[in-house]
Amino acid sequence: MAKRDADPKSLRDVLGSFVEKNKLQTGIDKVNVADAWRDIMGPAINKYTTQIKLDKDKLFVQLSSSVLREELGYGKEKIVRNLNEELGKEVIKTIVLR
Repeated sequence: MAKRDADPKSLRDVLGSFVEKNKLQTGIDKVNVADAWRDIMGPAINKYTTQIKLDKDKLFVQLSSSVLREELGYGKEKIVRNLNEELGKEVIKTIVLR
């Protein structure tokens, strides 16, 4: 049986150490990026989004509209900046629109 700590810890610290110990941050980031994309881009663009995939620091977004893909291609840096701001840390460095 594990020995208990006498020091009280906050739930945030306990969960943070659990995530770090079990190397779960990558999976959590993938879920958070998908949620941030839906929040930032809105329902109109989300309607044409078929797949969102985070691979290391690169975000792959598959769109069903070639016109929308071309239009979003002009503002990739702004999209990356807004997504990272929504996430609270720099998770995405580049975005690839397919």
